[in-house]
Amino acid sequence: MPHLGDATRGRILFGGDYNPEQWPEETWHEDVRLMKDAGVNSVTLGVFSWARLEPEPGAREFGWLDRLMDLMHDNGIGVVLATPTSSPPPWLGRLYPETLPRDADGRIEWWGGRQHFSHSSTVYRHHAAAITEALAARYGGHPALTMWHINNEYCTFDYGDEAAVAFRRWLRTKYGTLDALNSAWGTAFWSQGYDTWDGVLPPRHAHYLNNPTQVLDFRRFTSDMLLECCTAERDIVRRHTPHLPVTTNFMPLWVGQDGWRWSEEEDLVSVDLYPDPRDPLGAQSAALVQDLTRSQAHGGPWMLMEQAAGPVNWRGVNHPKPRGLNRLWSLQAVARGADAVCYFQWRQSRQGAEKFHSGMLSHAGERGRTFQEVKRLGAELARIGAQVTGSRIRSDIAILHDWDAWWAGAQDGRPSAEVDYPDVLRAWHRALWESHRTTDLAHPEHDLSAYALVVVPQLYLLTDAAIDNLLAYVRAGGTLVSGFLTGIADEDDRVRPGGMDPRLRELFGIATLHEWWPLETGETAECEGFRGTLWSEEIELEGDGVDEVIPYKGGELDGLPAVLRKGRSWYVSTLPEPDALRDLLARVATDAGVRPVLAGLPRGVEAVRRGEVLFLLNHGREPVAVGIPGAHRDLLTDTTVEGEIVLGRYGAAVLRP
Repeated sequence: MPHLGDATRGRILFGGDYNPEQWPEETWHEDVRLMKDAGVNSVTLGVFSWARLEPEPGAREFGWLDRLMDLMHDNGIGVVLATPTSSPPPWLGRLYPETLPRDADGRIEWWGGRQHFSHSSTVYRHHAAAITEALAARYGGHPALTMWHINNEYCTFDYGDEAAVAFRRWLRTKYGTLDALNSAWGTAFWSQGYDTWDGVLPPRHAHYLNNPTQVLDFRRFTSDMLLECCTAERDIVRRHTPHLPVTTNFMPLWVGQDGWRWSEEEDLVSVDLYPDPRDPLGAQSAALVQDLTRSQAHGGPWMLMEQAAGPVNWRGVNHPKPRGLNRLWSLQAVARGADAVCYFQWRQSRQGAEKFHSGMLSHAGERGRTFQEVKRLGAELARIGAQVTGSRIRSDIAILHDWDAWWAGAQDGRPSAEVDYPDVLRAWHRALWESHRTTDLAHPEHDLSAYALVVVPQLYLLTDAAIDNLLAYVRAGGTLVSGFLTGIADEDDRVRPGGMDPRLRELFGIATLHEWWPLETGETAECEGFRGTLWSEEIELEGDGVDEVIPYKGGELDGLPAVLRKGRSWYVSTLPEPDALRDLLARVATDAGVRPVLAGLPRGVEAVRRGEVLFLLNHGREPVAVGIPGAHRDLLTDTTVEGEIVLGRYGAAVLRP
């Protein structure tokens, strides 16, 4: 199977989306001059070019793209060629209104933006396949072509009539009979029983709460329909170029796709990543997404398809990146497994909805700070590429994550709207990140035998297979730590007997889970040695089977267990404040034999070991001294350092023994 290494050939790919159709042709040659000056070796073409390539139904205008492909090849720049199907031309929606998606209130999403397509529309799929076929046939043999990029940031939901037909078809395949559907959806509640398939609809706007399992299945269906669109285009380009890798770019920790299923259909995994430069935890949020993307790639190299060289345009206030932060976060991606560092976009647009979104070449031009920093980064990536590309990161810790559990737990009518799955996941990852222990992410049904420690921040929904997998992992000698609201429901969002699966209660030493006690914003639960946030639980223990208890102190839960351990299994019934959670997980990790990448690091310094190379990243605004064992060569400066290295503001070192 083709992979990223087929495109990198020992280099880190460096470049970004290039949208030259926005510019007069004489600008293209200036772009190439500056790309070469910046060390750009890869550009993505055609992401939003459908209207230019097919200005009216059946027409094909490839001359401009022919010249671009030749220009890139003549200058040694590889092309990631995109299928332009994320933004259909206005004529498609005008002539075929059934291709336009509808929201839950029945409103049409018109052309004029992007992603305005119904994933279930046969007409859309026909036209998407046709333009993909034409591109693959024309450029499959072009020497500039290095890989394919399918669509862009799949994210469209559709509640319209054609989607309803497809939803019913999907449900019939899943359940077979209406009786099975009625049982899975619990339609005996609120008189929702279906007597005909034609009565089953997407979860459109309702007077009160929608059926939660209907909503869950609709999320699964939407992910599957978008994946069908993606794989249909993938199969077309693969038929023409079986030797070239194919990808589509995920949004970071995006709720709309089952990323585990999707990544199995890609030759390489790519992601778009836009942490907020004003967020003090921006680097940790980025690290979580990078660890997830690497894990989706089975530990292999992955592609940072998009990031911003400066400000974005879609936050309430869009701050630029301080001097050095673009470099630091790019090196962080490489440290955590990326073999490609790319941007949206090359040249900042002068028109359109994203003209205030930065580019590698900003409105300030080649003398601007942004371009000068990009140029420096390009030179450094070229310097270290041969030392890191293709290498892997070893992790002895897995954090479990599942889109089904996220979807089910986010339903309306849950015990606390303050509990946000991504926030809980980030909090647990942060605790391990701050203790300098690199983590993978894994699905709860994955093989966990390679890990000394498995962490479950929160998995509201767990299948029987997942629960059996966790039990087998502990029986085989693994250490398990679970957060609250885990194992509450089965795959149909049916609450397990006793409010938590009995097998898990036995594993943790819980006799009865009497009540959930969610906390208000800003409210805390006092515990022995720390304070809990967000959540607490009224738990009764089973006899003398529990080995360790940290109790709640005061209030309704006084003396009851906040944290408990039975053998190698820990249960944490609240969300400890950040330092307390970090210290707890560091203790458990140490007991499980998992040591930090590097001990004694100053606060704000991140250490990641990729293959034989040690990355040190200072996320602080002040210089820091970092002790290092033995002598190393800093690949960024080509100097030898021994015993200690000073990292400047937003500084980095890439060290090889």
